[in-house]
Amino acid sequence: MKKHIHWILVLMSLCVIGIIGLQLFWNYQNYRSTAYTFERDINESLNTAVELEMDQRHQQLVDQVKGWLADTSFIRITCDTKNRDSNTVFHINDRYPKFPGSKGPSFGITDFKAKLKHITPEAKQILIDHFGDRIVKSDLKKGTVYYYTPRLGDRLTKAFDKSRVRLHSLDSIYRKILLSKAIRTSFSLNTRDTSGRVFLTQPVNADFRRPYQKELVRATFESPDSYFLKTMKWVILSTFGLIAVCLICFGYTARTLLSQHKLAGLKDDFINNMTHELNTPLSSIKITAEALKTFDYEPGRQQEYLDIIGYQTEKLTNLTARILDANRLVAGSTQNWQPVELRGLIDKAIGDMAIRFADQQATITCEAPQEALLVFGEAISLLTVFTNIIDNALKYASPNLRLTISLMATNRWVEIRFADNGVGIPTEYRTRVFDPFFRVPQGNVHDVKGHGLGLSYVNKVLRQHRGSVTVGANEPTGSQFTIKLPLL
Repeated sequence: MKKHIHWILVLMSLCVIGIIGLQLFWNYQNYRSTAYTFERDINESLNTAVELEMDQRHQQLVDQVKGWLADTSFIRITCDTKNRDSNTVFHINDRYPKFPGSKGPSFGITDFKAKLKHITPEAKQILIDHFGDRIVKSDLKKGTVYYYTPRLGDRLTKAFDKSRVRLHSLDSIYRKILLSKAIRTSFSLNTRDTSGRVFLTQPVNADFRRPYQKELVRATFESPDSYFLKTMKWVILSTFGLIAVCLICFGYTARTLLSQHKLAGLKDDFINNMTHELNTPLSSIKITAEALKTFDYEPGRQQEYLDIIGYQTEKLTNLTARILDANRLVAGSTQNWQPVELRGLIDKAIGDMAIRFADQQATITCEAPQEALLVFGEAISLLTVFTNIIDNALKYASPNLRLTISLMATNRWVEIRFADNGVGIPTEYRTRVFDPFFRVPQGNVHDVKGHGLGLSYVNKVLRQHRGSVTVGANEPTGSQFTIKLPLL
């Protein structure tokens, strides 16, 4: 049995270790995946944000070019149909040329079908929108500035070279992109103070003339570990909760198995002890009955043998009664309970044991207050409790036993103390003496007859009566049992 329990506990331990290992491995893999995704997303998002911010600056330059084109004091826009197909051709020139004879571009617009010899406001606006949105913006995206006219080229080059990344706008764009990917964490752009922030993105060039010129932007974040803990905190807590439940279940199961094993051992001791207890009177009854059956004794001798049979039969009856008493409890029902006066009940217990006190030359004293101490309960069960404790003191008594019983009422509770000068109970066994079938070890042979059920019965009855029992030392020698019961 012990070997089987050992292997069961080993297998359970391996299962629990396996569950914990899988949970920890899963969390580690989840951490690695989350950290990798976090790093990838923040770098990709920064690239996207920089592109969008550059598009905004490109559009600003395009809007400036459109404004310059609309300024008649700066640019002159004309059109004619002097070409082979007689289509409208637009001409863009400086109002005041920088160089004598310099001319700007001339071009047609495929979607413009009207044939105009002179520019109109509507046609001019179409030309400005087409030139800015199609031609200038395309060139800016390539990182180049063309001198469409000398003066227009000068202005555009200056504005192009002065354009710098706007961190506040980039911050807003970047934050929105991160939120769209469910990344909610603080960051800063191009900060020099990285205290408390240990993760940097890859730098991104935000200059219009990249890669030849560089204006690097990078974001500083908290570490992926902190982000992982914030993101996965409930999953982590659930994991550790599951591990805790597994450990608690394992501990409870192991404790139950060990308790069952311990109880099985105590039951084996009980059965061995009871076998001896039952064999002695049964052997006497058998031998005496066979003698009466075999020999023809005179009436006096027959009566003597019958008395022996009666005595041994009574002994067996008392033995079985005690075993039944150990299992006879009220089982939660209080229908037959009534007020019980404790001093009178203790006096009755002492009276029932009077012959044994006389045989063992024991001295017993009882100290109780004058007023009646009433508790609500079952008198027979409580009487058995007191009898068992007194019987226990008599069994393990040293010569000239002195037993003192004292009753004291405090704060709606009554304490009943049984103090003797017997052999006492070792400290390591004082809590176990209330376990079923347990007896204090005394080697392979118990000189004192018993079944390990008396104090277990005492504990069960008192718990049913909402009370308790403890045992301690009675200096200099002996034991002291303390019973607490609620007063009525």
